[in-house]
Amino acid sequence: MSDYIYVGSELDLFSHVHNWKAYWSKTIRPYIKGDVLEAGAGIGSNSSLLDVAGPGNRFVCMEPDPGLAGRLSASATSGPRPREVICGTLQALPATEMFDTILYIDVLEHIEDDAAELVRAAAHLRPGGRILAVGPAHQWLFAPFDAAVGHFRRYNCAMVKRVSPPGLVLERCNYLDSLGMALSASNRLLLKQSMPTKEQLSIWDRFVVPVSLVLDKLLFHSMGKSFVAVWKKPGGAE
Repeated sequence: MSDYIYVGSELDLFSHVHNWKAYWSKTIRPYIKGDVLEAGAGIGSNSSLLDVAGPGNRFVCMEPDPGLAGRLSASATSGPRPREVICGTLQALPATEMFDTILYIDVLEHIEDDAAELVRAAAHLRPGGRILAVGPAHQWLFAPFDAAVGHFRRYNCAMVKRVSPPGLVLERCNYLDSLGMALSASNRLLLKQSMPTKEQLSIWDRFVVPVSLVLDKLLFHSMGKSFVAVWKKPGGAE
């Protein structure tokens, strides 16, 4: 049992941003296959969106906070099949546990030594498998909100390349939510909020995200308030 306690309070608040979750999950879903491990699964609000690998495959939710893991266990029966729940981190995972996909959804930024974490993840990846990450982009947007929820950093693609695990190939790194980046900049420079309100999140999700979905394509995903990264381990069969 882990003794880690998550300092953030935003998980329930962000669980209702349906357009945003549909956007980023659709972006990474084609890369998900086989046995899946979701690291830092929180309360499980993303797990059902990502449990798409098909029958006969495992979906394991790993969460170090015992309270969140308890909530996760209570919801693990939803979705296409029951999901396994582990309270802990990769450091406690047996070396024999191997996966085809390892997910970090708004998680890497909470881990102080992110490079070491990705090396550990790569050791649990089968040949041909992938590590997928989604998280906050651009350190210049680091705001009171980031500090309040325990972020160590925000990422750009140069930073993603620097933490790439040896032996894995960075297949993709780009950005999502270009219009939302302007809102994040406003919060960073003007509002300085440590937590958005439910109403602000609703406006962003209902009106800003759909515009970003179109604008991001026009801008070739060259800017945005969030990043997407995909690393692949060579070998295996597609």
